[in-house]
Amino acid sequence: MPRIFLLRLPLLFAVALSGAQLCAQGPPFQTDDPVPVDLHHYEFYVFGAADGTPVEIDSTGPAFEFNWGALPRLQLHAVLPWGSIHPSNSPVYAPEAGQGPSAFGLTDMELGTKVAFVREGKRMPQIGTFPMYEMPTGNFNEGLGVGTPWFKVPIWLQKNRGAWLFDGGGGYTIVKQTGYRSFPYTGWLVKKELGERLELGAELFAHAREGLGTPQIQASAMADIGGYYHFRRNPNEQFLFCFGHSFAGQTEIYAYAGMYWTWGKDKGTPGDDKTLLANF
Repeated sequence: MPRIFLLRLPLLFAVALSGAQLCAQGPPFQTDDPVPVDLHHYEFYVFGAADGTPVEIDSTGPAFEFNWGALPRLQLHAVLPWGSIHPSNSPVYAPEAGQGPSAFGLTDMELGTKVAFVREGKRMPQIGTFPMYEMPTGNFNEGLGVGTPWFKVPIWLQKNRGAWLFDGGGGYTIVKQTGYRSFPYTGWLVKKELGERLELGAELFAHAREGLGTPQIQASAMADIGGYYHFRRNPNEQFLFCFGHSFAGQTEIYAYAGMYWTWGKDKGTPGDDKTLLANF
């Protein structure tokens, strides 16, 4: 399950700045962005992540993410994840939550479509949505999946100013399953380019309680720090990293580490496209 609660963070964070070129966000952060992959371009991630509370630690990995700029200002998205669950089996939460054996296997697969519908202007942020459909591919009886389709419906904003980038927004996760709750979430991110090879960012991310079938049985607000390292031999190859901890609500941790590649061909530049194998 995503770890996610709507806090009233100021919209001014995203809208008060003048514009520059748009940049994609999302992984390794929990806050996403409204910027689809460029037309005829692709992204591929191999990653691992962890998110947990004293009730249970859930990990993801190996996981594989693929994004495709299928149409102008529209991106198709898929994630194929394996993962594990590690209930605490603490008597504090018995018998409602955090009980049972650990397990590893395929978890719920994710499909999504990112659409940008407002372009960034001098004072206006770019605005878009990134709805996701979570397929019940994980084993519900072992705690590796929800056991029914579930959905995430967010709105994201982005504003650029020189080397600085600001993302923010929120949404709602819809889950119809015993032991789970539908819940709101929000995230706000600031990031800066520190030269050609390193970008660092910090975010605030929060969610409401997600149900007794999850580690997040209570609401939590988190602060995360992460970034991107661009390899010298190929600027389209990056190492992504992030770590965060709660500062309010239920105790929670978040961590992400992964590799990222992007390639593609711009219209009118035949023979300039790069294959995935070349980027590896």
